[in-house]
Amino acid sequence: MAMPVPPAEAVRCSFCGKAHTEVDKMVAGPGVHICNECIGLAEAIIEEYRDAPVRPRLPVWESLDDEQMLDHIPRVAAVADQVEADLRSWVRELRRRGVTWARIGQALGITRQSAWERFSGEE
Repeated sequence: MAMPVPPAEAVRCSFCGKAHTEVDKMVAGPGVHICNECIGLAEAIIEEYRDAPVRPRLPVWESLDDEQMLDHIPRVAAVADQVEADLRSWVRELRRRGVTWARIGQALGITRQSAWERFSGEE
């Protein structure tokens, strides 16, 4: 089954927020993208902690000062926009296939009316 593809200019890593033009490779999954840099970082972390006991991690912002957080939130917002655009593409395709607003709402854990209001584009 082919997944809807966001416009190339909208593709950002869901983890670091970098645009596809800022990295060498981008891998797509259902509603997410990950760049080669984040894959490399994940591999390094897994290798470093392979035999260590699992401990809960503090929220990432616990280690950041205010300026670092302010610098990071545009990336979080860009990823949120990308995810929202991808979700809209999926809903558009479901509607094209004749799937009802009730079933879409049920899948999202919201009412039919809420799904229609969020995704129909109608007032």
